[in-house]
Amino acid sequence: MEITTEMVKELREATKAGVLDCRKALESSGGDYQKAVDFLREKGMATAVKRADRQASNGLVELYTHGSGRVGVMVEVNCETDFVARSEQFRKFAHEVALQVAAAAPKYLKEEDIPADVLEHEIEIAKARAREEGKPEAMLEKISQGRIEKFKDEVVLLRQAYIRDDKTTLGKLLLEQIAAIGENIVVRRFARWELGEMSE
Repeated sequence: MEITTEMVKELREATKAGVLDCRKALESSGGDYQKAVDFLREKGMATAVKRADRQASNGLVELYTHGSGRVGVMVEVNCETDFVARSEQFRKFAHEVALQVAAAAPKYLKEEDIPADVLEHEIEIAKARAREEGKPEAMLEKISQGRIEKFKDEVVLLRQAYIRDDKTTLGKLLLEQIAAIGENIVVRRFARWELGEMSE
């Protein structure tokens, strides 16, 4: 199939990728627009992973309140340069992170942040539940590991399903932003308060 200038232009406008990258994506996908988009996204993700070790010390602290002040969120999102920190795209991403924290109430930023005793406790709960359901003893370990993965998906911010698109995670959204902006971006920390909740 012949790749026309119009096809390249359409893909470029949709993805903001370079002309040559768009042409290559269309050629490799036989002119299939959706496959070309996927090709560019995968290429962008690979580039984003390479950028992940670069220093990110600029950025901003995003504040958000929800429900007439019933929930308050503060997140720190970092990038490499002050120029990117002031950009509309970066600010929108920081706001999306704050919305995610408000709506999904994560407890941890990354799975490494979950204390070992919390994981052990969750494994014991999962095994006890499986026993109650009559599962064979030999299967308890495998069942509990599956339930631990689901637990992590619920309580870890970067593993949570993105509130606007449950087919992706906040971690993947972060990689997409790194690929699109061209700088390393780090969600450094967050805090969430809800009116009337007891402090631990």
